Amino acid sequence: MKRVLIDTDVILDFFIDRQPFSENASKILSLCENRIISGYVTPVILSNTYYILRQIASHYKVIEKLNQLLSITDVLTMDKSVVINALNSDFRDFEDALQNFTATKKGNVDVIITRNVKDFKTSEIGVLTPESYVRTVNARR
Repeated sequence: MKRVLIDTDVILDFFIDRQPFSENASKILSLCENRIISGYVTPVILSNTYYILRQIASHYKVIEKLNQLLSITDVLTMDKSVVINALNSDFRDFEDALQNFTATKKGNVDVIITRNVKDFKTSEIGVLTPESYVRTVNARR
């Protein structure tokens, strides 16, 4: 089973129904829900998602959404080595570096799914857009 890190932008596409991206985001989360893939998030992804959703919804509604997300995904751990690797990397965005090094730690993740592929160009693992990933999964079926 493929192990994928689902970046904040994909989760927000789903929760906010950002068109035209929400359809593929929904398909990714459906693959997680149906246990076709193992979906992962990080504490930073959860924090960012909370912060952005909180701008448009109540605390309780956002917590409900995050609990729904956690019912179909697992949370990867971040530690000092992840932070040090991120700080000393060639990534231009610290947050993306944190996501990348959390995903690559101990071979936890096969692919990062994000709409910001260019931000992960120095990643050691595969990075795909939701659209590309859905096409890949459909081609294998």
